[in-house]
Amino acid sequence: MKLIDQRGNHKCHHGHSIGDEFDFDADRGKLCPMAMHTAFPYVDILRYGGNVPNSEDYGKIAFCCPDADVINVFEIDVISN
Repeated sequence: MKLIDQRGNHKCHHGHSIGDEFDFDADRGKLCPMAMHTAFPYVDILRYGGNVPNSEDYGKIAFCCPDADVINVFEIDVISN
């Protein structure tokens, strides 16, 4: 996951900045709990080979943090091992 945009009027309360990258499984303590909670359904769908509706690129999806003051936009990209 990568933070690709910030659209709110405030800085992230958890300290995230554009360009920050996270491994959903390995960085659980580093990623804001609100973003983690929002990302989970998308990660789960992609992890098991599904495709998220309205995603133009298979294995990639953007989503927003639920904090209306900050509106961090994250992108999830599936990395094959």
